[in-house]
Amino acid sequence: MATLEPSAENGDISEAGVRRRDFINIAAVSFAGVGAGTILIPLVNQMNPSADVLALASIEVDISAIQAGQAIKTMWRKQPVFIRNLTPEEIAAAEKVDASSLRDPETLEQRTKEGKKNWLITKGVCTHLGCVPLGAGEGEVKGEFGGYFCPCHGSFYDTAARIRKGPAPKNLEVPEYVFKSDTVVQIG
Repeated sequence: MATLEPSAENGDISEAGVRRRDFINIAAVSFAGVGAGTILIPLVNQMNPSADVLALASIEVDISAIQAGQAIKTMWRKQPVFIRNLTPEEIAAAEKVDASSLRDPETLEQRTKEGKKNWLITKGVCTHLGCVPLGAGEGEVKGEFGGYFCPCHGSFYDTAARIRKGPAPKNLEVPEYVFKSDTVVQIG
């Protein structure tokens, strides 16, 4: 009876077998990585802002037609924005209030740009539950503090859009904005 002894050829075959297994493992992991990337890229990409939101990342508004004491509503990122040209009386009323006595203490100077104190720009969304306050449109109720009134739950804002009474926890939010000229403001 003959017995087989390991030879150099058998050793080469076993080494080649290990190399083949390594190649199969690397190929399988690479294939799985490509498959995971193919699945993850669209998943992550769908979380990016849509084209219509990116188009409204910033807007420019001509404010030349807004007279003192008037306000306009415009839309930015699918939300209303109030742009108000404060009168000297409204500015004085806002400055007369001790900011430390407010629920969300901010002065008019903190809410407006230097040299443009008469221009108050805020998001038109009540900080309580997201309703749109009244007071920016012609003939709308401005509330007992002369600013804005939220009819949903009775929040009152003063002429600087600061919360004065009602359930809203914070002042109307001031978005990022810059004056491109004396008559054009860029929001966002």
